[in-house]
Amino acid sequence: MSKCFVKMGGVRIVVSRLLLASLWLCGAAVAGAATLTVEIGDGQNVTFVGAVSRWDLDGNPRKPVDPKARIDAPQVDAVAQNTGGGTWVFSDLPPGTYDLVIMAGDRVRIEGWTYAPVLEFDPFFPPESTMDEDVAQFVADDIRKARHYENKVEPLRIGGDGEKTARVLVMLIRDQRTSYEGHFPGAATMRFEIWQYDWQYGGWVKNKRTRVLHRVMLHRDELRKWTWLWAPKLGGIDVKQSPVEVQCRIPDLSGAELKGLRPY
Repeated sequence: MSKCFVKMGGVRIVVSRLLLASLWLCGAAVAGAATLTVEIGDGQNVTFVGAVSRWDLDGNPRKPVDPKARIDAPQVDAVAQNTGGGTWVFSDLPPGTYDLVIMAGDRVRIEGWTYAPVLEFDPFFPPESTMDEDVAQFVADDIRKARHYENKVEPLRIGGDGEKTARVLVMLIRDQRTSYEGHFPGAATMRFEIWQYDWQYGGWVKNKRTRVLHRVMLHRDELRKWTWLWAPKLGGIDVKQSPVEVQCRIPDLSGAELKGLRPY
C-alpha cells in the first residue's frame, strides 16, 4: 500500500494514500451538496418534511426495511427546516434521487415514490409514468381477484414503459386476526410494495419478485384513523449541485386525486 507523510505539530504521521483519497471524496461530496426547497401551498398544517434516498443505482434498497417502523415517525435521510410561509428547505443535501415525506395535521402522511426495478439491469420508471388503460385495468383486476394473505389489497398506481413492463404501487392491509394476537392483541399489518407485470407470450404475468417500501404493524383501531397517501410529484427528485425547487399543493384529502390509506 502506498503511503505519504503528514506533519502535524512537529510529529510525522504515516497516512495511506487510499485514506487520503477517501477523505478527498468525502470532501468533494460535501462540496457538491445542494439546496432543495419545497413550496407547499397550504403549509399551515404541515409539521414535518423529510427526504429519503431509497434505492442505489441498481434499484436495490439502501437500507433494509425496518419491521418496527412507525407511521408517525418516518425514517428519512434529511429533514427540512420550516422557513415560514409554507416553505421548507433542505440545506447541503448530498447528490442523489429522493422521495419526500410530508406529515400534516392529525394523522396525515403524504409520500412520494419512484418505480424501482424489480429485476437486475431493468430501468427505473418515474412516478408519472402510465400504462394503456386496458393494460392498467387488467393488472388491477388481476390483483384484486387473486388470493392474498391480506384482506385488503389495493393497486394504487400503475406505470411502466407502455409495452413490456408494468409496475404497480400496491397497498396490502390485514386488519383481521393474525398470528400476532398472542403478544399483540388487535394487531394489524400494512405494507406498501412495488409489483411488476411482464409481457410474456402474449399475456401479462405477475413477476414473483417485489420491492418493499414499508412494513408497519399497529393496532387495527389506530390504523383505521390514519391517512397515508402517495403523491407522484413528491417522488424521484434528482438533486445534483444546483438548487432544486419543488412546488407541492396539498389537495383535498377526501378527494380522489391521491391514492392510499384513508380513515375507515
